[in-house]
Amino acid sequence: MTPDTASLRIDTERLMNRLDELGRIGAIDGPNGERGCARLALTDDDRAGRDLVVTWMRDLGLSVEIDEIGNVFATLPGADPDLAPVMTGSHIDTVRTGGRFDGNLGVLAGLEAIETVMTAGIETPRGMTVAFFTDEEGARFPPDMLGSLVYVGGMALEEALDVRAVDDDARLGDELSRIGYAGPLPAPAARFPHAFVELHIEQGPILEDEGVTIGVVEGVQGISWTELTITGRSAHAGTTPMRLRRDPLLAGARISDGVRRIADEIGGDQVATVGRFEPHPNLVNVVAQSVVLTVDLRNTSEAVLRDAEARFASIVDEVAAAEGVTIERRTLARFEPVEFDADMIECVEATARSLGHSTRRMPSGAGHDAQMLARVCPTSMIFTPSIDGLSHNIAEDTHPDDIAAGANTLLHVLLDRART
Repeated sequence: MTPDTASLRIDTERLMNRLDELGRIGAIDGPNGERGCARLALTDDDRAGRDLVVTWMRDLGLSVEIDEIGNVFATLPGADPDLAPVMTGSHIDTVRTGGRFDGNLGVLAGLEAIETVMTAGIETPRGMTVAFFTDEEGARFPPDMLGSLVYVGGMALEEALDVRAVDDDARLGDELSRIGYAGPLPAPAARFPHAFVELHIEQGPILEDEGVTIGVVEGVQGISWTELTITGRSAHAGTTPMRLRRDPLLAGARISDGVRRIADEIGGDQVATVGRFEPHPNLVNVVAQSVVLTVDLRNTSEAVLRDAEARFASIVDEVAAAEGVTIERRTLARFEPVEFDADMIECVEATARSLGHSTRRMPSGAGHDAQMLARVCPTSMIFTPSIDGLSHNIAEDTHPDDIAAGANTLLHVLLDRART
């Protein structure tokens, strides 16, 4: 932090107002007055959210570009056009029962940081870019982090455009064109940023529990998503003896129990979740014909994650044989654990402390666009506390003071990197 910028701070009220305005698009209400958000990727609400954020970007006079997968980049040029800019950002799509801060904070705090720099008349050798990436959640079009994955070259554009929606089988490329965000900028990118830093709510309880203001993220744990389609034989619930049934719902229940046992037996950082469980025909007096379920396995160690996957595969095989059902498997996402750049981690930590904030180094349990950017440039993340540790929940919330602390840390990290 240099003397000319040491006192620089973002406008917290302006940032909170933008978060509130964006949160009204796709707003959903909870039973106790909570206000969440349902803005799935490439829906009409996503288009409205994109239009609003792009309007704010253009109102500031930023150069706005959209690439072939719908990622949006707004850039404040630097003094030297030959130098790659420093980038920040996140996503504005949500899960179906999401909150107002997940992803949105990283985008709008990045925009606020750039506006603060512009208002102060500060010039830097490198430019600054704020981005929002398409379909980070993967809630409608798997895998998650799809837009940033295509941006860095980890997934072919053609493959991504052909992904089908889990809810209505819509094609991603068709939906992208329908909402008007199939841009001309090539994907993957022709030039990558000098550095990338993402501000995000923690989405967990650790910072609040320990009374720490800033999480200094050292990396992101590996993720393995699998969809199972279990097929048995539909039958009458009253006339079919138990010994002659081929019940996919029972098979799914046993697999779900086994998934929980994987986490219990491995322990440590291992988590395992059955998030979707859909029987068909789902009638009270019919033995089900089929069940579709999803399994989410995560660990900070690649070796341990592979062990969890092997245990899961064994459970699936055992249940299929025991219950007389067939089970088809489809990989929805598979990402190895990511370690962030040591210098970037130290920059976040030193910057937060220089601003008077307490810090804690920690891994991220959730996936983020930053883990994709880490493939192509020095990358780090900044966490702010989540009230009650809630996220992917309409009650998701973060205190304005913590938002300001995170955004000011982001501001000064961007300034530091734009001068290197």
